[in-house]
Amino acid sequence: MTTSLRRQSRERGVVLLICLIVLVVLLAGGVAVVRSMNTTLSSAGNLAFKRDLVNRGEQAAVKALELFSTGALSTIGADYDDATQYNYSAMRLDTNDRGIPLALLKDELYKAKAANTIEQTGDFVKIRYLIDRLCNASGASSKSTCVYAPAATDVRGGSVQEAGRPPPAKTLVYRLTVRVDGPRDTQVFLQSSFTKPE
Repeated sequence: MTTSLRRQSRERGVVLLICLIVLVVLLAGGVAVVRSMNTTLSSAGNLAFKRDLVNRGEQAAVKALELFSTGALSTIGADYDDATQYNYSAMRLDTNDRGIPLALLKDELYKAKAANTIEQTGDFVKIRYLIDRLCNASGASSKSTCVYAPAATDVRGGSVQEAGRPPPAKTLVYRLTVRVDGPRDTQVFLQSSFTKPE
């Protein structure tokens, strides 16, 4: 009878040890799941901030289109020289390896090239933008110094309907680059090229 009691006491100790190991493994798994959920929620929040900043950055595109359609830069020759009051450069701006103008990356360069920043102080959003004419020199544009949209003789692909249409006129290309700073140090860069609207 003494030997059977000793076996039972040993077995109970081994089961207790195995249960403790299993509990430690479950606890570690639970901590990993909680941390993963926090990371996912943080990433989702940052993506929401980024999407909001992209939407707000379109305000700069609206301003640029107004300038070139009915505003100060819509007349012939108005785009020959820099106009810092409209955040406009008559020459192509120096860029980094990602194509972002250096003037948007450094405050002192931005102040030298631009006068307007769209600020929304209630939610700490700041929109900086620059418009540059894709030319190597200011003044009247020429084929050798500027980038133009495709000409009538350029190859155009597409459908039968496209082939029957007259080609667009050859027009000068401008670049709009936008930097939007938001909460939690979120930063978005947007860039597009456009021609003068008719």
